[in-house]
Amino acid sequence: MSTSFDRHLFDRRLFFWIAVAFIIVSFVGFARTYFLLPFIGGEGPPVKFITHIHALVMTLWVALFATQVYLVRSKNIKTHMRLGTAGIGLGAVVIVVGIMTAIAAAKYGSASSPAEIPPLQFMIVPVGDIVVFTILFAAALYYRKVPANHKRLMLLTVFNFVPAAFGRVVPLTEAIGPLWFYGAPALILLAVLAIDTWKNGTLNRIFLAGTAFVIGSQVFRLAFMSSEAWLAVARWMTGE
Repeated sequence: MSTSFDRHLFDRRLFFWIAVAFIIVSFVGFARTYFLLPFIGGEGPPVKFITHIHALVMTLWVALFATQVYLVRSKNIKTHMRLGTAGIGLGAVVIVVGIMTAIAAAKYGSASSPAEIPPLQFMIVPVGDIVVFTILFAAALYYRKVPANHKRLMLLTVFNFVPAAFGRVVPLTEAIGPLWFYGAPALILLAVLAIDTWKNGTLNRIFLAGTAFVIGSQVFRLAFMSSEAWLAVARWMTGE
């Protein structure tokens, strides 16, 4: 009984601190290109209406994740489940708005898109984020009655979006590129997987598979972003 309690306590603490870190990283990462842009100014294309919608939707998603973590931490499981049902709709909106935003950025430019990468090539990054999110979110819904799998899959949806915030830390991104905005979150995720396995005394295979999927998708995007196959898909999506 003591061991079980300790494991649940560890999980609640782990998810709490990840939720706090997710809020901080999201704000800091997007402060220069969005949240604080009206105050600090900046060069680049004007912010599109779809970008404001995307920012609102993603802010709601961050808030939803943090709220769900709090509800579990406070053992308010019934409210957690009811809010989770409502969150399915928000997840669908994240997918639709995310794709629309990626297309708009590729067609009309974005203050947060790297100038050194052609827009159609870079489009594989946000589109990949949405594809990975869709698969992870669908898997989390499938395992919603298996808490150990469900919560770890939801955790992976968070890590899937972290590189977008890391990539906007300009000095480090310009200095070491993907080793920073993909490599650093990947190392943190692997550390969380290792700690989770050590503390719980067992390796969660769904968590392992999801971690491999997230990191593998990032490697895939870097390898194929300039391929003719991807550019054909990007041109079709943007109508160019």
